[in-house]
Amino acid sequence: MQPYDLAIPTLPCRFVSATVAFYKRLGFDGGAHEFNGGYAILRRGAVELHFFTHEELVPADSSAGCYIRVLDVEEIFRSFSSSQLPRIGIPRMDALEDKPWGLREFAVVDLDGNLLRIGQIIAK
Repeated sequence: MQPYDLAIPTLPCRFVSATVAFYKRLGFDGGAHEFNGGYAILRRGAVELHFFTHEELVPADSSAGCYIRVLDVEEIFRSFSSSQLPRIGIPRMDALEDKPWGLREFAVVDLDGNLLRIGQIIAK
């Protein structure tokens, strides 16, 4: 049992199998739920993402996303970089940058247009 409250994003996807394959490239484990093949649960360390099937989803029109605060954003950026996602289009991965609001972060947009911002507080 976990000793703290936990929020888990639930994001839309057109095809669970393609979503699982995409996130496995980023180092996530998991897959389609054993009782519902239209739902997936994926984990990478303490990060857990859930996906539900939304066949009519238009990736370019998606406004779904989440922010993932991490302890070592540079390690995750390096790990995700091995997937060789492009810098433009869908899917894509943006550069790692220090933001004026005090976070070092980057973003990934998956196959379905879901935006994942991944960041770490910049030490003062």
